[in-house]
Amino acid sequence: MTGISYATAHGASLDSHGGQAPEREHQVAPGDIAVGVVIGRTSEYFDFFVFGIAAVLVFPAVFFPLEQRLTGTLLSFALFALAFVARPFGTVLSMAVQRRWGRATKLTLALFLLGSCTAGMAFLPGYDSIGMNAVYLLALLRIGQGMATGGSWDGLPSLLAMNAPEGKRGWYAMVGQLGAPVGFILASALFAYLYGSLSAEDFLDWGWRYPFFVAFAINVVALFARLRLVASQEYEDLLEQRELEPVSARELISHQGHNVFLGAFAALASYALFHLVTVFPLSWIQLFSQQSITGFLLIQVVGGFLCAGAIVASGWIADRFGRRNTLGALAAMIAVFSGFAPTLLDGGNLGQDVFILLGFVLLGLSYGQASGTVTANFAPRYRYTGAALTSDIAWLVGAAFAPLVALGLSAHFGLGYVSVYLLSGAACTLAALVLNRALETRDD
Repeated sequence: MTGISYATAHGASLDSHGGQAPEREHQVAPGDIAVGVVIGRTSEYFDFFVFGIAAVLVFPAVFFPLEQRLTGTLLSFALFALAFVARPFGTVLSMAVQRRWGRATKLTLALFLLGSCTAGMAFLPGYDSIGMNAVYLLALLRIGQGMATGGSWDGLPSLLAMNAPEGKRGWYAMVGQLGAPVGFILASALFAYLYGSLSAEDFLDWGWRYPFFVAFAINVVALFARLRLVASQEYEDLLEQRELEPVSARELISHQGHNVFLGAFAALASYALFHLVTVFPLSWIQLFSQQSITGFLLIQVVGGFLCAGAIVASGWIADRFGRRNTLGALAAMIAVFSGFAPTLLDGGNLGQDVFILLGFVLLGLSYGQASGTVTANFAPRYRYTGAALTSDIAWLVGAAFAPLVALGLSAHFGLGYVSVYLLSGAACTLAALVLNRALETRDD
């Protein structure tokens, strides 16, 4: 893959003798950036999906044994949402750390915190041992996960997109999104194996803890892989050349607040669908269906592969028809899909499987281009912090409470509320895209 040279942008760099340094010393391969992006995102998503699946299969029995199963699951989903609430605060704090001590220090602290919180969950005693203190500790560790995820932003997705060849921005934009299905596939497959291989007692006693240990190991690998990239002088210089440096949240909101708002809401259709085909359906199957949990997790693994394929396809589609057109068309398709969601979820094993597989395809096509479609509007100085906070707010508004709201409303008032949730996300995406286009036309 063709390298990216920052030497040509500043003029030829000089070696220690005052001569021109060989250009090959300053070549940065987009493929290397892509690998770093996928590894980093896979580790983050694996952590989050391990918690999400455990919130359905484990936490109601281990941390809320005195509650009815539905109530225990809703309380677990409330804990699940805490990380998304904490994430923007983690981003703001980490930007201050980076401005003072550097990108490598920030990333090391963030991934150390993420791994420590994830591993800490594996050692937590249950409610039967220490009562509500177990719940408080789980909530604290979940907040730590969110803070760490906000702090793990390294700018590599923006760097990759900004250095994409002409006519290939959609293709390069989808690369970072592949971490989501890869992380989900690994988490679901591991839980399917443990849930299907162990007795219920062993699974709830010690089996569920293994995925959290695996998450810690993956975080260690991701830490070294990403530090190898962002701590090198070549990448540091290239990031500075592209002005991918942090600014304060106050300055960002003051000068580019409208882009943060538009960027977050433009992605809501994808983010609303995200947890409604991953975490929420598993809770519905567990509580209200006779379908095998292990079999359903394997169906979701198949859905994860379809999602990955759809993400790749979204790159080609976006480069052919335009990224915003693609995102808008997929929002409309998600709106149509929302009308069939209650029928499919209430349609037995076949209907539920169709909901999962079709939902994952739509998720891949839309999520593949959800990142950066509007954040490209940021002035270079604000893109680094703007992209991070835009993503945080999109997750918070669109996905953080999706499992909690969808399960609570559906259990008490019917599955039609799943349609309402998805439809509202699609409407927000279309409205944000229309408003963004109107603002661009006004400024021309």
